Amino acid sequence: MKRALTPGTFDPITSGHLDVITRAAQLVDEVVVAVAASQKKGPLFTLEERTALARQATAHLPNVRVEPFDGLLVDFAHEIGASIVVKGLRAVTDFEYEFQQTALNYQLSPELETVFIMSPPQYMYLSSSIVREIASMNDAKLDEFVPACVAEALRAKFAR
Repeated sequence: MKRALTPGTFDPITSGHLDVITRAAQLVDEVVVAVAASQKKGPLFTLEERTALARQATAHLPNVRVEPFDGLLVDFAHEIGASIVVKGLRAVTDFEYEFQQTALNYQLSPELETVFIMSPPQYMYLSSSIVREIASMNDAKLDEFVPACVAEALRAKFAR
């Protein structure tokens, strides 16, 4: 069984993330969406909230499961038996960061392969931080950028 890992902070999960996860699910037997604790980033949502939102957002994908993790990605990959890391790329700046991470992961675990999925044009600008900024301004257009469950959670977080 080919198991892939799609890691991220997912604060919150966006339509761009879902695109990558959905496309990865077409390539392997199982995708594990790995929600990173990332306390240094000071996430808006708790790890439990981010995990729950990712589970709701991916519930329609039968070969996708969502798990929280804290620690090194390569250690978590070994723990769950993943042999592939799938990352989404939006722009050259993403590539530079992901290239460094991939090189480090390869040094730590050469058997762990990394695959990049390019974002389609409609998601190339989309990031969790942009979504949080829009939500903080109480913008009604959230539904264009995130699943309905996430839009609802963001509206609740930023209720005035």
